[in-house]
Amino acid sequence: MSGSPIRVLVADDQRVVREGLTMVLGLLPDVEVVGVAGDGTEAVGLAAELAPDVVLMDLRMPRCDGVEATRLLRERVPDSKVVVLTTYSDDRSVLDALRAGARGYLTKDSGGEEIHQALRRVLDEQAVIDPAVQHHLIDALTDPTGPGGGTPPRSPAGLTPREAEVLTLIAGGLSNGEIAERLVVSEGTVKSHINRLLAKIDARDRAQAVAYAYRHGMV
Repeated sequence: MSGSPIRVLVADDQRVVREGLTMVLGLLPDVEVVGVAGDGTEAVGLAAELAPDVVLMDLRMPRCDGVEATRLLRERVPDSKVVVLTTYSDDRSVLDALRAGARGYLTKDSGGEEIHQALRRVLDEQAVIDPAVQHHLIDALTDPTGPGGGTPPRSPAGLTPREAEVLTLIAGGLSNGEIAERLVVSEGTVKSHINRLLAKIDARDRAQAVAYAYRHGMV
């Protein structure tokens, strides 16, 4: 992404929120708002046309909500990353969004710098979970009666000690470079560990790996 701005599509059904986000993002030197959408259907259509790097997605919208729009974007515009930005931080919303393919989950209490960092991190294939909602994720994944229940937890025994260590560091929010520095290995080695552990735990991306780590008490 060096030398080119982060191209962002804003999707929210409230006009004042769209305009406010557009104004905030416009103040960031390496971010360009390429489009705005008032519902999920419009967001998917614009994303297919504009191919943004990141879609900032509200959850509660008419016609097509943010979760369904995220699923559709994963199928139709897989190169566009979705970061949920919503007022809802309940466990069902968090899990539904991550399962649909969101790479990040922020509440609307987040400031401009937090959003900026989230944009950069998801483009670096990192998961971004607002600390304000992490406890909901933990509760949901550890409660067998909740929305994360019903599936027997997968044993992490298939991971090597180093893969388990890398997974724990991912869940702690470290980038590939930071993990490499912590473990005194190359970033290429870290990427190899990540690819193998994702396959072993049947996770599509880092966001699902974070959920797995919380579910198995690795954090």
